[in-house]
Amino acid sequence: MQINLLLKVVRFLSEIRVGLVGVGNCASALVQGVEYYRSVDDEANCIGLRHLYVGGYHPKDIKFVCAFDIASGKVGRDLSEAIFAEPNNTLKFADVPRLGVKVLKGPVLDGIGNYTKRTIKVDPSIEVDVAESLRESGAEILVNLLPSGAQRASQYYAEESLKAGCAFINATPTIIASDKDWIRRYVESKLPIVGDDLTDQVGATFLHKVLL
Repeated sequence: MQINLLLKVVRFLSEIRVGLVGVGNCASALVQGVEYYRSVDDEANCIGLRHLYVGGYHPKDIKFVCAFDIASGKVGRDLSEAIFAEPNNTLKFADVPRLGVKVLKGPVLDGIGNYTKRTIKVDPSIEVDVAESLRESGAEILVNLLPSGAQRASQYYAEESLKAGCAFINATPTIIASDKDWIRRYVESKLPIVGDDLTDQVGATFLHKVLL
């Protein structure tokens, strides 16, 4: 009790600067969620979160500073608008103000699956230098929210994150954070790497675990 109170009083002065890979439904839920909990200060009212404060940080300390996607209709738009662009269909539960973060064009690689080729039109703009864009934005953490199966694309962003000196959170099933070589390289660079996969309360991964 006293520790939680201390963490609320003694706050870190720095913000958590986050970059996003893939501006799909997961990104939409994340960006909206951060905005939703921004005004919540009572642990008892933070329904949906296990902990309102983690290491002294509150959701309002999270600042999205860059984002990468390949879809026309998302690239070039402010992140606050891109999260609601088609084919995204996540329920809108928070009014996200303009963030001043333009979605940048990343490489396609294997980021489009066989079932989404018909619905996603690749933006014709030139791909950016991801590592340089991360450095320019001051990102500290890169969160990989690419579709399942985008193995080459996920590995590419893990490499660019390493080049830029960013921690890497892999929220896809691609084996990166549990791969010995990736772990070694991030440890040598004194950078955190965590993930592989993202378990929703009722999602495909959770359902598979229950069935198996």
